Amino acid sequence: MDIALVYLLLIGFGILVYVLLDGFSLGVGIISPLLKGSEEKGIAMKSLAHLWDSNQTWLVFGGVVLFVAFPAVYAYVLSNLYIPIILMLVALIFRGVAFEFRFKADSSRKWWDISFAVGCTIATFCQGLILGALIGDMSTPKSMDEPLQWLTPFSVHTGIALVVGYALLGACWLIRKTENGLQQRVKKLAKLLLVAMLFFMAMVSVEMLLEQPTIAARWLDWPNSLWLAPMPLLTAYFAYKLWPLLTSNSEPGLKPLGYAMGLFGTAFAGLIAGIFPYIIPGRLTIWEAIAPDKSVYFTLVGILIFIPVIIAYNLYNYRTFSGKTSMKDGY
Repeated sequence: MDIALVYLLLIGFGILVYVLLDGFSLGVGIISPLLKGSEEKGIAMKSLAHLWDSNQTWLVFGGVVLFVAFPAVYAYVLSNLYIPIILMLVALIFRGVAFEFRFKADSSRKWWDISFAVGCTIATFCQGLILGALIGDMSTPKSMDEPLQWLTPFSVHTGIALVVGYALLGACWLIRKTENGLQQRVKKLAKLLLVAMLFFMAMVSVEMLLEQPTIAARWLDWPNSLWLAPMPLLTAYFAYKLWPLLTSNSEPGLKPLGYAMGLFGTAFAGLIAGIFPYIIPGRLTIWEAIAPDKSVYFTLVGILIFIPVIIAYNLYNYRTFSGKTSMKDGY
């Protein structure tokens, strides 16, 4: 068994699930300033109150697995990207505190609304910065020793792209959880966000091809280009299927969220296809970075036990609170 590949799949699974699940809860916070009045903002937060913390379980899972399986990568990422990681964690704290105090506050409620929106936006932008810094460092022999060397135009663009993408996920989540006028307003917002997300996806993709020869070779050289062609085609398909759901007055259910998640899935698959087998892009492969066998095999037993438990809890949670959200009746 190729244990390094197994752990890469586990980490990839954890990251993807985190992006899809906590992505829409962060996205709700990003678009919350665009909602009208205290009641609409309250409905948006209430739709997440039962699941935002369980969504973050996958972030912890990814970090723990990375620490156990690829300790050199864990040390490299934390030491070189210390500032955006700390900012992200502080922002997530502000987001979490806002959930606890917003519904109990009276005169200070607007400040908790701001805390929720700012925390979600900064956390998302920092995640995009981290991703952009790692990929953008792929073709340079320099280390990121300078405190702000990770802050480049490319990393800023990936940060903005992720903010827009999470906002689209959040809008699609609110389409499922809201009704009437609020739902129609969120649909209009989601149309704008879909166009913006496709634009930033295309821009970041072109930048990667122009600035990263390794990724360009993987995507453009024959026959790799033939094998990878379905990914952009799937992206176009998901966007094509999502658009009419946002223009219709009917109840679309979870379909918009599913298609928006499909856009993220193809983007994630395209990224992995571009950098594999590197775990630190351009520097360290998964086989060079894997921890000793005793550590990874011992930990794998616990991971395989707890993953089904986490999945089962999440499924039960989502099913229990699957209905529409209102301030009066709850779920």
